[in-house]
Amino acid sequence: MGLKTNKKKIINDPVFGFITIQSEFLYDLIEHPFLQRLRRIKQLGLSYIVFPGVNHTRFEHAIGAVHLMQSAIASLRMKDVEITEQEEEAVTCAILLHDIGHGPFSHALEHSLVEGISHEHISLMLMEELNRQFKGKLDRAIQIFKNEYPKKFLHQLVASQLDVDRLDYLRRDSFFSGVTEGTIGSDRIIKMLNVRNDGLVVEYKGIYSIEKFLISRRLMYWQVYLHKTVLSAENMLVNVLRRAKELMMNGEELFATPALAVFLKHHITLDCFLKQSFAEKKNLLELFVELDDNDLISAMKQWQYHEDNILAYLAGAVINRKLFRIKIKNSTFPAQRIQRMEEEIMSRWGVSRDKLDYFLIRGSITNNAYAAGSDKINILMKNGKVKEINEASDINLSSLSQTVRKYFVCYPKELDIK
Repeated sequence: MGLKTNKKKIINDPVFGFITIQSEFLYDLIEHPFLQRLRRIKQLGLSYIVFPGVNHTRFEHAIGAVHLMQSAIASLRMKDVEITEQEEEAVTCAILLHDIGHGPFSHALEHSLVEGISHEHISLMLMEELNRQFKGKLDRAIQIFKNEYPKKFLHQLVASQLDVDRLDYLRRDSFFSGVTEGTIGSDRIIKMLNVRNDGLVVEYKGIYSIEKFLISRRLMYWQVYLHKTVLSAENMLVNVLRRAKELMMNGEELFATPALAVFLKHHITLDCFLKQSFAEKKNLLELFVELDDNDLISAMKQWQYHEDNILAYLAGAVINRKLFRIKIKNSTFPAQRIQRMEEEIMSRWGVSRDKLDYFLIRGSITNNAYAAGSDKINILMKNGKVKEINEASDINLSSLSQTVRKYFVCYPKELDIK
């Protein structure tokens, strides 16, 4: 008779300390190749180009979110919120799997390898595949993920403006980037959670922690997630993939792993995922989970020597951190200035006008820390009434609800355009 494997493991996490995996089924999911793949996908894409410590992965984030979910469930039960053991396991599985559909470099390439499909949609497809493999044990978790479970507050713990996903990534990203402005009091926020009318609320004693949470989220977006150099690098990466895809769809052979080659040779849409034999012996979902950051890094290391000047230049620039200069303004750039840039690029690189956007990248970025609407952060006042955070706070948080838009242009530093 063989020894029984102890699946209730303890993981030493640099952010939260020792994390206990309390469910054997949860451990089985963590051990699955779908989850192990997340070890090879960086949480913040190319942000390590600016912040050398930002090398943490989607896997670490998923484990941290599991820890916070377990803490939230324990806190709510202490306040007599009824959550069964089955519901606890289901909502914990939902948060573990919430980012399983991310592709290489996370958000940077979300719409480059596939068209019109969000990572949440791919996460759901992978959850349904896991549910098939585990013979229906994820039924309740999928209901919670899709907000179809009767207890709506469980979905809010997974996906809302105050979910454990955000509580983990803000603390984790702040920790590894060294940007202390992003530090939040996640422990206190969790201790202050409660449920009223089947909705999550924060007890009034925790209102200052919520204010800090919203301000920290705003600062992290401008200082880390939308940092100008990261913005330049990630837009260049998108163009690398776009050029490689253009060449391969025109019959050019490029170095690529078998899975990456499929995504470069075809326009991949939702309909493609529904086909069961998109490639020989494997469907598209199976090919997608073979992709990680290493596929792109390995390919770009080869592409920088390709005979196509555009692909070689861009791939080499990303690999060797020879990034485009970026200018950001609160208003659009004058047409005359853009035209002068275009003329200098065409003259220097000899590119045609239809290839200009590989060298001159324009766009806009937006950010708002709190979106006032149906998905509100509600505060449980001392008198038992529930108020939305903007109404309950004694400071003006309306500016955090306003969408700030900025415009940017990226171009090769060799131009030295003033």
